Amino acid sequence: MKAVLFRYSMVRLAFARVFGLITPRAYVSRGSPLSFEDIAEPKFHADDWAIVRTRLCGVCGSDTKQVFLEGAFDNPLTSMITFPQVLGHEAVGVIEQVGPGVAKRQVGERVVLNPWLSCAPRGIEPLCDACQRGEYYLCKHFMDGNLPPGMHIGNCSAATGGYAPLFGAHESQLFPIPDPVSFDQAVFADPFSVSLHAVLKAPPIEDGLALVYGCGTLGLLTIPILRKFYPRTEVIVIARYEHQEDMARRMGALHIIRTRQPVEIIETIAEMVGTRVYKPWHGKPMLLRGVDVIYDTVGSAETFEVGMRVAGPHAKYVVTGVAIPARFEWTPHYFKEIEFIGSNAFGIETFQGLRLHAMEIYLRLLEEGELSLPELITHRYRLEQYQSAFLATHEKEKSGAIKAVIDYNLKE
Repeated sequence: MKAVLFRYSMVRLAFARVFGLITPRAYVSRGSPLSFEDIAEPKFHADDWAIVRTRLCGVCGSDTKQVFLEGAFDNPLTSMITFPQVLGHEAVGVIEQVGPGVAKRQVGERVVLNPWLSCAPRGIEPLCDACQRGEYYLCKHFMDGNLPPGMHIGNCSAATGGYAPLFGAHESQLFPIPDPVSFDQAVFADPFSVSLHAVLKAPPIEDGLALVYGCGTLGLLTIPILRKFYPRTEVIVIARYEHQEDMARRMGALHIIRTRQPVEIIETIAEMVGTRVYKPWHGKPMLLRGVDVIYDTVGSAETFEVGMRVAGPHAKYVVTGVAIPARFEWTPHYFKEIEFIGSNAFGIETFQGLRLHAMEIYLRLLEEGELSLPELITHRYRLEQYQSAFLATHEKEKSGAIKAVIDYNLKE
C-alpha cells in the first residue's frame, strides 16, 4: 500500500534545511525526509490487535512541526522514537480484521484511535503504575514489549499511522463511534481530549478570568469546554489570524484579541481587567492583577513571556503547545508565584463524577447532544496530496486552514 513516510537521514534533513530557506516546499519535496512510497500492509503484533481501514486522518500540528523541522536535536523525547515513521495519529476508520484474541471489538465497527503505545498494546503485564491510573501518556514501557521504541502510533517504526490506508492497533486503543456521530466529528476526539485534559488539570475558578492563548485546533476546542462547563468564567481568547477570530466567535468566544503585537495584548487585557500597566526601563510591560488561569496552546517563548506578564498572582499556567525553545524574560514567574503546569495528551479523566477515557467523554457528549461544534474541517486532501495538506497547515495565514484532513473517500 502507498503511505507517507518520514525518514531520519542527515542528508535529507540538511537538504530540507538549506532549500527551506528558499521555499517551504523544500520540506515536502522528494529530497526531504518525507516520501510517498509503497510499504507492507500492517500486521497483528499480537492476537489482541485489529486492522483498521482509515477513513479520515487529521493533520496534527505536531506532525506539521516535525515535517518542517521545528524542533531541537537535544529534545529528550527523541530517545523514545524510531524510524521510518508513517505519521498520523488523529485517525478514524472501520475495523477490517481482528486477531483471534480480540474480545471487545468486531469487524465493521467505526472506531477512533487512541494512539498511545502503552503497556497493553506492547503486551506488558502487569500494567505499570501510570497505565493502571489511566495515565497512558506516562507509561514506563515506551521502549519495551513486542514493539520497537515509540510513544504512540505515528512515531514508532512498526506501528503505521493514519497517513496510510490501513493501520493496526490494540483493541484497547479503539473506541467505537456512536451511530449519531459522524467521522467528521469523531476525527476531533484526539485534539478535544488534549484540550479537556488541560482544563481538568487546572479548572477555572467561578467568576474568574481565563485566557486561551492561540486559536489553532486546541485553542478553539478549549473555548466550548469553558463556555459549556464553566459558564460563570469570563474567557479571553488570543487569535493571530482573521479566520481564527471568526471561528473563535462561532465556538462561543465573546472576548477576542487578534494581534501579533505582545504589548498590545498586555495593554488590552489591562483595560479589560481595569488594572495598572507597569512599564520597565526596557521591554514589555507587566500587570500585577490579571487572569486567573492561562491555557497556552502555542507554547513559544513569546507566549510564555506575554502570558506570565498578564497573569495575576498565584495564577495557573497550563501548557499544551510545544514550540522551539528560546530565551524569554521570566521574572514574573517567581514574582507573582505563578504555577506552571505541563499538560501531556489525555487518558482516563474524572468528569462530572465519572471516570472515563477522554475520548469516551467526547463521543458521549456528541451522542447526547451536550456538545455542538461548527464544521472545523476546512481542507480535505487525498493521500497523494499530502504535500498540499502539510503546506496548508504550515501556512495558515495564507490558506485559512483550521483543520486539514486526509480523506480516503475523496474522489479525484
